Amino acid sequence: MTSPLISPTSEGRWTPRLWGTLLVLCAAMFLDALDVSMVGVALPSIGADLGLSTSALQWIVSGYILGYGGLLLLGGRAADLLGRRQVFLVALGVFALASLLGGLVDSGPLLIASRFIKGLSAAFTAPAGLSIITTTFPEGPLRNRALSIYTTCAATGFSMGLVLSGLLTEASWRLTMLLPAPIALIALVAGLKLLPRSEPEKDHNGYDVPGAVLGTASMLLLVFTVVQAPEVGWASARTLLSFLAVAALLTSFVLVERRSAGPLIRLGVLRSGSQIRAQLGAMAFFGSYVGFQFLATLYMQSLLGWSALHTALAFLPAGALVAVSSTKVGAIVDRFGTQRLIAGGFALMVLGYALFLRVDLDPVYAAVILPSMLLIGAACALVFPSLNIQATNGVDDHEQGMVSGLLNTSVQVGGAIFLAVVTAVVTAGAPSDPTPQAVLDSYRPGFLVATGIAVAGLLITLTGLRPRRRSKSAEPSVVVARSIPEEAERVTVGD
Repeated sequence: MTSPLISPTSEGRWTPRLWGTLLVLCAAMFLDALDVSMVGVALPSIGADLGLSTSALQWIVSGYILGYGGLLLLGGRAADLLGRRQVFLVALGVFALASLLGGLVDSGPLLIASRFIKGLSAAFTAPAGLSIITTTFPEGPLRNRALSIYTTCAATGFSMGLVLSGLLTEASWRLTMLLPAPIALIALVAGLKLLPRSEPEKDHNGYDVPGAVLGTASMLLLVFTVVQAPEVGWASARTLLSFLAVAALLTSFVLVERRSAGPLIRLGVLRSGSQIRAQLGAMAFFGSYVGFQFLATLYMQSLLGWSALHTALAFLPAGALVAVSSTKVGAIVDRFGTQRLIAGGFALMVLGYALFLRVDLDPVYAAVILPSMLLIGAACALVFPSLNIQATNGVDDHEQGMVSGLLNTSVQVGGAIFLAVVTAVVTAGAPSDPTPQAVLDSYRPGFLVATGIAVAGLLITLTGLRPRRRSKSAEPSVVVARSIPEEAERVTVGD
């Protein structure tokens, strides 16, 4: 239940404490994105300093993804059962300590372990933070505005991470690891004062231990298999056996959830068409963007010879557009509904990717690359907040953590799977004579795959569009009735 100390006023204005609560939650989301983007640029320096091979360096990135993507389902349900505030603050404290550890170690395995712990803690802060917002702000314009600001912080953090990493790595790669620690500690202290107190769910039917074990094991193995597949081979016995084991674990998980009195995921939630479209849309959206950014970064640095900072500044317009539009998206959702905004955003993303296919070995940034970045930035501004709103609308408070964990799992698993697919396509077409033009030509199929993933997301979204019905007797004062987008379908309460 929302505390009256932080509830919006009767006129819908936000109190200072309500703003403070949102800022604490935004700080955690900002840190998650900042941490992901900063480490990439620092990898060469880390490898040279610690004497790590390329495969070991990969696990500095993959270790975070493994902990994050593998434990999100557990993190979301833990927030519901143990208390959102408690789970969020404990996980944020662990994140700060792991950041400190990562900046001080002199061992590759310890650095990878710290990255896994940071991913694990983010798997608890992300769904807990999102569910605090959805249970604090009432469904409608106030929640839409809060979610648009919250999700914008991810794009802002990612963009700032790219720029900061280029600057900090010049001094020491350790600074990129240490920077999140003081920010997390400040957010933790503020959170102790500002976050609304939440009681653990008392009327639940026990803890779904078998479901938690099976769900976590299946997600961990799935992410691990996808991350390793490009290196060991998609058709190798190891990869095929791993996917078979994932299928067996997921089948067992579904059977357990169907029989559990207090399931980790109530499968009835997925009876909602809007919920399914939100989950699939999240996979397609993030998967296509991660694949595109991976190839675009290689193109700019390896083929054009741009520095890490130059490359970061090339991506900056997309993030800046998202940040500038953060306070406006909620009102746009109120007017047009989530489904239309997601469809429009995917269309802009497809167009941005398609325009990027014009790149050559001597591009004019303003004419060739900048239009794509602006279109992709506009797409991110529309799609990501709308997906969060659509996934959480109509869900009871006691299941907000579960749905938040499910959505974040879709994002992370989609990113891992589709990045691996794009990487495999590019690797398969690698030229025997690696001239710059031949390498660029080998990148184009990967860009086409990323575009195709975005097209699939658009087609999935279009299935949920319905003509807007107009009432002849509608008066201007009835506009309040549109506080919840018309396309948002209520989730079935019972299984």
